Amino acid sequence: MATTYAAAAKKGTVLVSGASIAGPAVAYWLHRYGFAVTVVEKAPGMRGGGYPIDVRGTALEVIRRMGLLPQLQEAHVETRLLTFLDTDGSTVASAHPQSVMGGVEGTDLEVRRGDLTNVLYGAVADDVEFVFDDSVDTLTQHAHGVDVTFRSGTHRSFDLVVGADGLHSRTREIVFGPEQQFHHHLGYCFAGFTMRNVLGLSHEGVLWNTIGRTAALYAVRDSDEVHGLLVFARPEPLYDAFRDPAAQRDLVAATFAGDGWEVPTMVAAMRDADDLFFDVVSQIRQPRWTNGRVALVGDAAAAPSFLTGQGSSLALVGAYMLAGTLATHRDHTAAFAAYERETRGFVELNQARVGVGDATLCPTTAEALARRNERLRGLTTLPPQPGRPEHSALTLPAVAA
Repeated sequence: MATTYAAAAKKGTVLVSGASIAGPAVAYWLHRYGFAVTVVEKAPGMRGGGYPIDVRGTALEVIRRMGLLPQLQEAHVETRLLTFLDTDGSTVASAHPQSVMGGVEGTDLEVRRGDLTNVLYGAVADDVEFVFDDSVDTLTQHAHGVDVTFRSGTHRSFDLVVGADGLHSRTREIVFGPEQQFHHHLGYCFAGFTMRNVLGLSHEGVLWNTIGRTAALYAVRDSDEVHGLLVFARPEPLYDAFRDPAAQRDLVAATFAGDGWEVPTMVAAMRDADDLFFDVVSQIRQPRWTNGRVALVGDAAAAPSFLTGQGSSLALVGAYMLAGTLATHRDHTAAFAAYERETRGFVELNQARVGVGDATLCPTTAEALARRNERLRGLTTLPPQPGRPEHSALTLPAVAA
């Protein structure tokens, strides 16, 4: 298969590491511009399900230009209500989600993560080589390309490599150094999982708060299951816990021990969940997204954190911009420079939406919690128009000829 794809290349061969959102998106555009693309993904296949994510602003135009807007509109979740609860379980306020998040009702899309990745995969699966259950082990750059050794022991060479492998990017670590130097911790950790819909929720989210801790239940349409989310303040990132699921479960259980509302039920469900996703709430900030023949895109380049609600949108826009510059510039050096120059301002503007410890979702002091609740009480059920200006702050260049 590798020979077939390489032979089809008009502009060169590209390895993309990661098959979540940025990976398939950049693969789509690179193939469209005449590159032969291989996508390697450590998971055994595309990951389905997952919590709802947003596609807004400039990213909607990327989706439209890919011809995927009707499919994603059909998959739109349409959360209708967010209810915030106080520590004792009493209602603080109920509001339309867009009035809290700053989106545009009837325009922005909210879809399950797995629905978005599957739509992206379907758009490119017949044109791009996908290698599942494998990952990049080493990269060696030279004047004419990049030699890659995979975890499986396979050796291959490519003209360029794109790291689209997320917040804890292996590509970034190999080429730019340890994650800690680029990791900007925002002061929280979280655990996400699915559980039984014990409250009978439908098209809505319920968020319980106490100082420095949040428990949330999100119902995607009508289902027997909901997405559970336990968020807590943590001044230092927990690098050692990333690869220890037992330690993650113990930490979350200890942090929420003694809390009320549905928290004990959620902790018990978290203990038994087979889809637990634990991570820190952080951003990646680094002065360069490219080095030699390697470029980063999406969370690998500049994760904004889920607190901004912009991770998926930045991944889609970054993929479009990176592929477009490679298609329109004389060589990869000029293309990478243009990619950084034309995209960085948009990314940093969206990253700036949150600071350390100031999340609306999880206030860390009594004063911050009181201010947040007062603001929520002042919201109406009608979403604001238009959305946040940073969501649409980049005008896309035309699709390359």
